[in-house]
Amino acid sequence: MSNAAQTTWAAQVHGAAKIYGSGENEVRALDHVTVGFEKGAFTAIMGPSGSGKSTLMQCAAGLDRLTAGTAFIGDVDITKLGEKALTLLRRDKVGFIFQQFNLLPTLTAQENITFPLDLAGRKPDPAWMTHVVNTVGLSDRLNHKPSELSGGQQQRVAVARALVEQPEIIFADEPTGNLDSTSSAEILSFMESAVREFGQTVVMVTHDPVAASHASRVLFLADGRIVDELMAPTRDSILDRMRNLGD
Repeated sequence: MSNAAQTTWAAQVHGAAKIYGSGENEVRALDHVTVGFEKGAFTAIMGPSGSGKSTLMQCAAGLDRLTAGTAFIGDVDITKLGEKALTLLRRDKVGFIFQQFNLLPTLTAQENITFPLDLAGRKPDPAWMTHVVNTVGLSDRLNHKPSELSGGQQQRVAVARALVEQPEIIFADEPTGNLDSTSSAEILSFMESAVREFGQTVVMVTHDPVAASHASRVLFLADGRIVDELMAPTRDSILDRMRNLGD
């Protein structure tokens, strides 16, 4: 049996198209893309501005609807779900990390971390919560509000919030875009270890070759299509591919 037949996909899109506008104003953000994101793997998505990388992530995550094609989270075809069912599936199966952190300013770090679970009426696993908090180095900051935390600490809260839920897949949109190089390296190393040690699945959109080198696979988009793929990437090999793409 081939490896492909044994692969378990955390998320997939098939023939994915996303079109904005019509006629002369039509913009084809995704042009019939078919790709899967392997369970327990760290995938980075790269490409020039306007290449469709954020659109691909948003459609795969169920944050935006495809114009044509199908999208799956696990074995669920999310293109067939109504808004309520899709919201519940995202809440139960998907974690998100954004460049802007998206923390609630009136809540402490601990309350921000557990907020999605509180919303769902679920309790975090105490041992897992402690492990995640210790791993991201927040054990002495749990009672601090976002305004009392550095940018790097705020992003650690956002990463912890995504991990504590134990989702099937985490989508990260430029998660280190607002961080200095030291904080970025710490966050990326933790996300890498979450994949390696916890079996987490991470899909990250980034423009940064250093960030992408933490992934095990890099997809390159241009004009709404996947034009290249790189396994076991390094910063230099990513830069070489990007130069060939004319980015």
